[in-house]
Amino acid sequence: MLLIPAIDIKDGHCVRLEQGDMKKATVFSEDPAAMAKHWIAKGARRLHLVDLNGAFAGKPKNEAAIKAIMKTVGDQIPVQIGGGIRDLETIERLLDDGVSTIIIGTAAVKNPGFLQDACTAFSGHIMVGLDARDGKVAIDGWSKLTGHDVIDLAKKFEDYGAEAIIYTDIGRDGMLQGINLEATVKLAQSVRIPVIASGGLSSKKDIEALCKVEDEGIMGVIAGRSIYTGDLDLTEAQQYADKLSVK
Repeated sequence: MLLIPAIDIKDGHCVRLEQGDMKKATVFSEDPAAMAKHWIAKGARRLHLVDLNGAFAGKPKNEAAIKAIMKTVGDQIPVQIGGGIRDLETIERLLDDGVSTIIIGTAAVKNPGFLQDACTAFSGHIMVGLDARDGKVAIDGWSKLTGHDVIDLAKKFEDYGAEAIIYTDIGRDGMLQGINLEATVKLAQSVRIPVIASGGLSSKKDIEALCKVEDEGIMGVIAGRSIYTGDLDLTEAQQYADKLSVK
């Protein structure tokens, strides 16, 4: 079970939002690259970057910060990134910068043909981000709720060749209320590709619960507010997950 630190970038700063609300942003660092270095030093084995401005604008808006992070990280650990990625040129540019996996969210829902093209052109490098509230998928930086069912879309995107699915429960994101385990397991059971849990990780209790069901196909969890506030220590939490994952 991988704990994947999130570095959410807004206006060049590392922030955490509450339930995806850009007006409820807490700045944790004005230097996202330094934050990336910090999480690697704490034992992170993968990083999760989100261009928040990009998610709302529909195109990357924090490329300078992303380049700085990639320069810091180099090839030490894999980096995945999402937020406003809507064309193949952007994907190619980010992969050239050293990013290992691209997360397509809104564009996958609005333009499934684009996702299919991306999975074909960049096989092995495309994940899908499915953000949901009450089982229905949200798009455009979570500002619009669609009528699409999470599981139906996940199966469709798996067929297109997506590497993995990041499933976020919007209602829990940034709220330290615990992972929506039931919905995450249900999704993981319905597809063959790995699922990464997201939204609400708050304690070792969550890690324990996730480790119990990792055989269902849950490969990791995004760690956000809890590791920034100190509710969870990343090093200890990853060691705890490793201990529980040993069969």
